[in-house]
Amino acid sequence: GLGGSINISNTADWNNKISGKYMQGIGSYKSYDEFIQFNTGNKKIQSKTRIYHNYSRNDYTFINRGIGNIDPLTGNIINPVDTNDNADYRKYGLLQEIYYRPGSRDFLSVKYWGQQAFRTIPRATSYEGPDNSNFNNQTDTDHRIMSRWKHFWDKSRLELQSGFSFKELDYFLKNIVYGMGYIPVIYSESTQSGFTNNASYILDKENNYSFKASLDANFYSVCTRDSVKKTGYNEQRTELSGFVSLHKQFGTRLNINLMLRQDIIDNNYIPLIPFLGFDYLLIKDKSLILKGNIAGNYLHPSLNDLYWEPGGNPELQPEKGYSYELGLEYSTSYSRHSLKTELTAYRSDINNWIVWIPSYKGYWEPRNINSVIAKGIEINAVINGNIGQFEYRLSGTYAYTSSVNYGNKDVWGDESYGKQLVYVPLHSGNILAKIVYHGFSISWQHNSYSERYTTSSNDISRRDWLYPYFMNNLVIGKEVKTEKLIMSAEIKINNLFDETYHSVLYRPMPGRNYMLLLMIKF
Repeated sequence: GLGGSINISNTADWNNKISGKYMQGIGSYKSYDEFIQFNTGNKKIQSKTRIYHNYSRNDYTFINRGIGNIDPLTGNIINPVDTNDNADYRKYGLLQEIYYRPGSRDFLSVKYWGQQAFRTIPRATSYEGPDNSNFNNQTDTDHRIMSRWKHFWDKSRLELQSGFSFKELDYFLKNIVYGMGYIPVIYSESTQSGFTNNASYILDKENNYSFKASLDANFYSVCTRDSVKKTGYNEQRTELSGFVSLHKQFGTRLNINLMLRQDIIDNNYIPLIPFLGFDYLLIKDKSLILKGNIAGNYLHPSLNDLYWEPGGNPELQPEKGYSYELGLEYSTSYSRHSLKTELTAYRSDINNWIVWIPSYKGYWEPRNINSVIAKGIEINAVINGNIGQFEYRLSGTYAYTSSVNYGNKDVWGDESYGKQLVYVPLHSGNILAKIVYHGFSISWQHNSYSERYTTSSNDISRRDWLYPYFMNNLVIGKEVKTEKLIMSAEIKINNLFDETYHSVLYRPMPGRNYMLLLMIKF
């Protein structure tokens, strides 16, 4: 499908006896970051512990273009300088990993991640009422634990994995009623839990073949309720999935990949999802590769999409469609320099595309778009190497992303037909340049985004249009190595040229800001 998930993925260093890292950051808007890591173990067992904390007042100032006054002398619109009040956040987290290998062919691991986050949500910049008229707050609690066992044979391996996840999100919106104080308008409590299980068998190349088969059995539960509106859901889902893939190498220049997936959701069989891909070495002894694939897509709405409070949409339909890709990849190296570049063209024809968009109610909601054609081109290149005692890295990407609504054109008055999807820029790109010399480093990152629309009809106005912006970040650092320690200091300058921009309508982003980061590693 078109969706994805977050994985807790790390590996063990079996040669480690004791090591660690401490990082401290302090930045603009009373922002503080702390991170500590401690690793210990031997050839059979390894432990990694990481703890982090982030806090920020997040009270930057900005020019509020959502409201304004007319100058009586000139007739010009004067936009006030405003402050991003009620936007502070705090986050705590713990990651614990245990790795164990009783022998040379067996590896076991247990990983845990827990986090709690608190944040207040600022008002939209179009709001012109009293500063204390309402208050938004959100609390997130996450726990995830995963265990895995791997057994290796000479040319194959078996993997078993089980996990449990839990998430709680509490959100409230309170409005002030004079004489009564703050009265709840929304008070939603949502919890989601999931049990996941996977068994996989992988056969490595045997006579130019490789094979993988896997089975998944997952159970999810979501409980949401709003104690003010007296609404809520309590739903469960069982998901079974079977997956097989076959990779075949023909000679030294052609590889073919075939994959099939069958999903069963609550005893309902989902259409078989195929994938066929290839890569072909165009010029022998040269790293110029032609790649392509065609894949079926089927994405069933998650329980969050359907039932989350506030914002879930129980009427969502599954996404269905096909995707196609064709690309070229080239890599080469010369002396102390290397180059890798890739060009990819793609197209996806999707029915019932699921998209989350901001609503007038103050939170995001998912909805279906009957038919979407997403097509585009992606280009990326990376050059790195050494010139004398200087190390350098230069990378860049560009994306042309056309995601157009081709719903029912016969619906009278539907101005969204043939228009770009909201919040999707047609053009985007970035450049990263970094130079290192005797422990000193300087890096510059540039990101560009073309205009983005916030209405399905692609209206261009000061009210509904997110104008293009160009973001520049600069990092200057120094690293010192001793026999037992590595120490470093970095100063980060974000939004170097103090660009005024929005990622979401009526939600301004900060101007130029700074972060000092210190690290010690042993």
